[in-house]
Amino acid sequence: MLSGEEWWGILGAYGAKVWPAQAVFFVAAVLFVLLVLLKPGRITNTLMKLYLAMSFGWVGIVFFITLGKGLKGNYFFGSLFVIAAILFAVDLFRGKMDFQLPKIGWQRYVTLLLLLIVLCYPLFSMAFGHRFPRIIIPGTFPCPTTAFALVLLTTALPRVDKIIYIILLFWAIPFPPFIQIPKYGVYEDTIMFAIGIYSLIMLMKNWKEKSAPNQGIQSTSETTVPHLRIIDD
Repeated sequence: MLSGEEWWGILGAYGAKVWPAQAVFFVAAVLFVLLVLLKPGRITNTLMKLYLAMSFGWVGIVFFITLGKGLKGNYFFGSLFVIAAILFAVDLFRGKMDFQLPKIGWQRYVTLLLLLIVLCYPLFSMAFGHRFPRIIIPGTFPCPTTAFALVLLTTALPRVDKIIYIILLFWAIPFPPFIQIPKYGVYEDTIMFAIGIYSLIMLMKNWKEKSAPNQGIQSTSETTVPHLRIIDD
């Protein structure tokens, strides 16, 4: 396994080579979050899914497969992120997922708080002593991108692509407490871990999709048949 300095060296080299992609993806994430919050709907869903497809494709191909060759399991993890990117792209045509703030009060406030925390990932990264090009930013680094997507997926429950959801949970929950935090000191990934736990709980609570009731057809069991009363003279 790589030492902490080697691991951060790979991330720093990646950050330097792809700049200013970090800024472009981050600004786009902020703008699309504002659209989800202020103007949810078909166009916003399309833009967000397109962004997520591009972001996960970037992380899979550029971060893991191309520039992260020194990272253990880079091809495997890169493939997972590419699969997630493809599935986000497929949902552009399926139209299954609809991103919008939950109607339940406490879920609405938790969602807003988690989105704010994820977008502050770079500030937490700097607070823990990391400087450019080692600052971890949503959109181009796997952990904050995963955390960002998981928060959005919770807003689409129960109609989500569960394959994407499970792939992201696989990355979000086991790795921070066992690898990123103790081995490499990526303390900001506590954010992803916490969001992973919250997202898992919400998925379990909303596992079964709710089908819309068909109000156009009345079932025969509910149809009342008038009784005929025969009166004998």
